Amino acid sequence: MSFVTRRAAKPLYLLPMLAMIFVYAAASAADNPAPATSAPAAQGPASIVDDFHQLIDSHQLTELRTTYNSSYGASLLFQPDKLNYYVALFHGKDFWRVIRTGSYDEAQNVYHTFVSQTEELAKVDIDTLRLQATKQYTDHVVQMNQQHLQNLERDAEYQRQQAQQVAAQQQQAEQQSSSLTADLRASNNELDAVQERIRALEEQESNPTLTLPKQEAPAPAPATSVGPTPAAQTASTR
Repeated sequence: MSFVTRRAAKPLYLLPMLAMIFVYAAASAADNPAPATSAPAAQGPASIVDDFHQLIDSHQLTELRTTYNSSYGASLLFQPDKLNYYVALFHGKDFWRVIRTGSYDEAQNVYHTFVSQTEELAKVDIDTLRLQATKQYTDHVVQMNQQHLQNLERDAEYQRQQAQQVAAQQQQAEQQSSSLTADLRASNNELDAVQERIRALEEQESNPTLTLPKQEAPAPAPATSVGPTPAAQTASTR
């Protein structure tokens, strides 16, 4: 049995119940009518910025002039099909102000006004950029000077150590020189004495005269202690 056949074979006793349900639903709909759907609100004209974006996306504008000052800029664009001019003031990638006019002279004046505004607005960015660059350069110079100072201090310390070593070597050399001078003086004295002795011996050897060593006179014999002689006794008696 098909789906249609099964729906046709429903029992007849269900028909009164279905009729009652339909009647009740119709009565409820009459008492509570469905709210009428409001028509969509009419949308106003697009803003100049939105219109400007749409024209750019659809490539309907021709860029005539653009001036950049740091992250700020001003552009003058032309819409050939409607002879309209758009002057835009932008910051980064965002359009800040857009003015539309049909007069080229007015567009020129607005463009120059926007250019002047970008110059004023860009002063802070330019000053910040210059100060940041100056600070980075100064930090780099300070780092280089600190490294140069460390090298000079290291060289000065090395020179000081070398000077101390040289001074110690000079003092040791002076002490050694003084000691050598004293030793040389003693050696010279000893050499003079030896040479004098050699000359004396050479003169003695070359002298043909025989020289005998001198004999020392014998010491007198001590007097013996004896009695007086008779003559001495006679003299003493007289």
